Amino acid sequence: MNLSLLRTTAISMFIFASLSTNAQNTNAPKFGKGLFNLIGKDSTWSMKVGLRFQTLATSNWDAQNGLSNPASSMMIRRSRLKFDGFAYSPKLKYKVELGLSNRDQSGASQYTSNAPRQILDAVLKWNFSGNFVLWLGQTKLPGNRERVISSANLQQVDRSLLNSRFTIDRDMGIQLRHHFNLTDTFLVKEIFSMAQGEGRNITKGNLGGHQYTTRVELFPFGDFASKGDYKGSDLKFEQKPKLSLGFAYDFNNNASKTRSNQGSYMTNDVGYFSTNISTLFMDAMFKYKGFSLMAEYADRKADDVFAKNLGAKDLNDLKTLISKQINDEYKNSLDQLSKNQILKEIEKIKVDEVPENLIEEEVKILSQGMSEEEAKKNKTKFTETANEVFSRYKTIQGFSHIDKELPDLQVAIDDLLKLVDKRLNTTFEELVSSVNSSQEAVAFFLALLEAVRWGFIKAEQTNVNKEIIIEKNYE
Repeated sequence: MNLSLLRTTAISMFIFASLSTNAQNTNAPKFGKGLFNLIGKDSTWSMKVGLRFQTLATSNWDAQNGLSNPASSMMIRRSRLKFDGFAYSPKLKYKVELGLSNRDQSGASQYTSNAPRQILDAVLKWNFSGNFVLWLGQTKLPGNRERVISSANLQQVDRSLLNSRFTIDRDMGIQLRHHFNLTDTFLVKEIFSMAQGEGRNITKGNLGGHQYTTRVELFPFGDFASKGDYKGSDLKFEQKPKLSLGFAYDFNNNASKTRSNQGSYMTNDVGYFSTNISTLFMDAMFKYKGFSLMAEYADRKADDVFAKNLGAKDLNDLKTLISKQINDEYKNSLDQLSKNQILKEIEKIKVDEVPENLIEEEVKILSQGMSEEEAKKNKTKFTETANEVFSRYKTIQGFSHIDKELPDLQVAIDDLLKLVDKRLNTTFEELVSSVNSSQEAVAFFLALLEAVRWGFIKAEQTNVNKEIIIEKNYE
């Protein structure tokens, strides 16, 4: 029994030792070159497997009160699994990259069936002739340089604010790439791309038009070592100055997202809204003996800067349509809920002078049945009474005396937006402090309601007894 156990133990140790020895002799790549490399026996395919993750920790402190009230958060900022290599021939390369963190997978939408977004890259690269390479699949578009630089090769912790606002990132489509030499040292690279135009992991096809991107890169001192033009730091210590100047133009036809193929979908009263969006990029990368410098410029324009409803042609047309709708709505429903809201606000407003026509009308009512001489005799008394009545009116019945011919609400909206634009935040009471009549106060309040409804401004009131806080909606 003991001999059998000893024999089994010896065999197991021998097998383990053999495996350990074999593992030590495995030709594993250096750190930073992937987990392992596979090559087919007949050299018809290869695969390199890589893994990368990045954590992010933030902490906020109230410096005004002795570093009190700390708040912190930690997350897996990135978690990536990457496969790349070639198939059949070194001229046919592929790359697949998966995003495993919650942040990598965020951004699902009803327009994409709320599908998860694990796939970052899935692209084939075919060097079909000379210096021409055709890319097919989902990958980064050739926009700004900083976005194309991999998160594994950034010089800083993360990318810039310019990139977060203007980048065009990944999309599904084709790219044609080419390079040539003007002189022995002057290199030129060209890229043209046509994409779906709505970002990555789209499941229902493009809602708008297509996205077209072109990019030209100039290398007056020759190419960088080890693709250093798309790496943040100069880890190769370029022995000669190297410079790359990039120029890119992107046109997204009938884009349906707020930032070309990025951001959220634009919606209006019938579904989604689309408009042409164009973006210009200029960037530079310079490296020399460990020193690196990168600079970028971006400019974006949209044919329509608001996701408009009602079929408006431009912003002025939108204002006209809104104004018409407001006037129609409120002239037909002045005796409904909006009337109560207006009354609550008017009650808070001190109107020093009651409109003359209202006083005259009230005096006529009080003088009914009197002779002309008696009416004249009591006119002063009736005028004082009318003024007192109007100053104390707190009911809907009292409001019915107000002239319903309100000032032009389009003008009121324009005036309201101008006043709000001049201040970081204000109150409704401050905005109407200079009005000359209750009608103007009513018009301002109607303008406030519609400006909030259409998203031009934000209004907040913690309770009915507090002031209405108003600020510009920068979103």
